[in-house]
Amino acid sequence: MKALIRITLKNGVLDPQGKAIEGAVRGLGITGIGDVRQGKFIEVQLTETDQSKAKQIVEQMCKDLLANTVIENYAYDLVP
Repeated sequence: MKALIRITLKNGVLDPQGKAIEGAVRGLGITGIGDVRQGKFIEVQLTETDQSKAKQIVEQMCKDLLANTVIENYAYDLVP
């Protein structure tokens, strides 16, 4: 089983990397974009085959290590 984890900054948290990307894109002359927010994508191969146990493992990883839950949100999908 594989966990596909997305971590993004919460609304209202300043995103200097997103602003830098936004400025660079506009500097290239690309138009038609709005606000840019940057995040992280993490792919984890799990040896656990039980869906509920895998969910518990991923929740613990996200809360204890991967995401700073004060300023970041996380979401994930479990894929067989």
